Amino acid sequence: MTPRLVDEVRIGASTAPSRALFGPHVTNLGSGRAISERHAAYYGRRARGGCGVIVTEIASVHESDWPYERAPLASECGPGWAAVAGSCAAHGAIVLAGLGHAGMQGSTAWTQDVLWAPSLVPSVHTAEQPLVVGDEEIASLVEGFAAGASLAVRSGCDGVELNAGQHSLLRQFCSGLTNQRADRFGSDRATVLREVLATVRAAVGDGVVGLRLCVDELAPWAGITPEAGVALLLDVAPGTDYVCLVRGSIYTEAATHPDGHVEQGFNAAVTGRCAAALREAGSSALVCAQGSVVDVAVADRLLADGTCDLVEMTRAQIADPDLCRKVASGTGARIRPCVLCNQHCQVRDPRNPVVSCCVNPIAGHELDDAELDVDEREAPARSRPAALVVGGGVAGLEVARLLARAGHRVTLAERTGTLGGALRAAARLPGRARLGALCTWLEAEVAAEGVVVQTGREVEPTERDGAILVVAAGAVAEPVALRDGDDGSVPRVDAADLADLVAIPGRVVVLDPVGGPVGVGAAELAAGSAAAVTLVTPDVVAGSQLAATGDLVAANARLAAAGVVIVRHAVPVGIAGGAVVVEDRFTGAVSRVDAQLVVDAGHRRAPQVAWPDGAWRVGDAVAPRGVLHAMLEARRTAVGMGIR
Repeated sequence: MTPRLVDEVRIGASTAPSRALFGPHVTNLGSGRAISERHAAYYGRRARGGCGVIVTEIASVHESDWPYERAPLASECGPGWAAVAGSCAAHGAIVLAGLGHAGMQGSTAWTQDVLWAPSLVPSVHTAEQPLVVGDEEIASLVEGFAAGASLAVRSGCDGVELNAGQHSLLRQFCSGLTNQRADRFGSDRATVLREVLATVRAAVGDGVVGLRLCVDELAPWAGITPEAGVALLLDVAPGTDYVCLVRGSIYTEAATHPDGHVEQGFNAAVTGRCAAALREAGSSALVCAQGSVVDVAVADRLLADGTCDLVEMTRAQIADPDLCRKVASGTGARIRPCVLCNQHCQVRDPRNPVVSCCVNPIAGHELDDAELDVDEREAPARSRPAALVVGGGVAGLEVARLLARAGHRVTLAERTGTLGGALRAAARLPGRARLGALCTWLEAEVAAEGVVVQTGREVEPTERDGAILVVAAGAVAEPVALRDGDDGSVPRVDAADLADLVAIPGRVVVLDPVGGPVGVGAAELAAGSAAAVTLVTPDVVAGSQLAATGDLVAANARLAAAGVVIVRHAVPVGIAGGAVVVEDRFTGAVSRVDAQLVVDAGHRRAPQVAWPDGAWRVGDAVAPRGVLHAMLEARRTAVGMGIR
């Protein structure tokens, strides 16, 4: 039986080809403050893959709102919305313009003006005091939503989705956390949202009106609770064709799109309650479930049990834009899995990175790297030269898959007995099991393409036999340098090998000069059995690099709950007498941490092997980096060999 996910569904006066929704998210694809041709290619690719509803990146409805540098401004988005609608039209997807205002969760870095807010509640990030908006500002806000909605439908969009979820002034008005007013906008906190919905409905006529609504701010002392969320939904639903129910607030931004530490479908319970309440009230509004849903089986279960009518699968369709098409064609087993790492799809970031994806690095680059989108093309006969790929990590598996798909006779040699390399090791750390899904998918794909896999084979540089040689040998450990040396009194183990230990001794010290997920994960793993775990970091907070993925606060909370002691702004300078000697970076003060095992979570280096001229190198064989670079270089290498 075909999964419900790919059933057609009526939304207002429009019909979507599937029940999968591609939700609004920051992309940094804009040109100035306008939706660009890059947006059109990005969304059009998902429409071609069978997505049912596409909501464009949220455009600010008023010039007072400029939440990040490349944030769209609705008044400048007409041509861009038209381009997006045009790119999706042939595939039947419903295209909705995302509209919103970030309020006190915005930024004044580009407006050089003032943040807007319902009450005098400072920005969590900057402690900046906002302007408490009055009747004039509220009227211009409402008019801004109406004007943006009108422009969107005139430009060819099928309707709009309004943001009253994360980063939203509309949510701030609905919440006791941020709305402490004594006027009519405070006595009835849903007033502004109702007025916006009414004026938007008038502006779009029979166009689709969707609402992204927070029904749990995870701040029960004053915020929107699930109980209050149901009441709020019933109040505002009459103005909508569908509602997408989310969680998170000014204090819990990362909770809206968490990484793999949080299970899929985390909003299912409150979403089901809301759906039941709407049906009991006789509402015709559809319900869209949101909550890290990336597996088709999870989405279909939510649809089958009546929890929802639509499922937001944004990250899943960044990872594989053909998700719905593959489900409909019966090849769902070949869907490229999202690993919920948040490393390149979460780009609300001062560095302004363009949206992309570890497992699908073409995402966000559909225009400039279009030639790398080779998966849909028909594989030729096996007529090309033999190829030998050295290394069975992510880069090796991906390049072997693509070369075999292009007609080469491919042998992949891996010196260990396990495929997946560093990513497979990382998947053994607490909360990181989802990473292994990519390894499993790559293994299945190379098998499907006829690659001959030889594990336990060490390839010498001279072993070429006339074959094309691709070196994808993984990085090797580079022990953290100790200025004062190591007397050998404490054994040291690489973080990648920690899970292999039969027993972890009582006192463990983790050296983490990187601040990434490996050091934090190693400390969590050790804390499961060790009596005392200490994490040594040169930074002022453990896991500093996790800020980009939204896991920083949660990671430090997990470490605290596990009893891990964090020695901050410290550098290990030696191991002596059964202890790690550390030096404070700021004061120079020296202290000792007793240890029975030292775990090295430091940087790695490319293997120093003299491969013959003409060999192609990819991934960590070039320089140790992340999964995205491994996948991207593998694809560029395969295309560079003549795959077109």
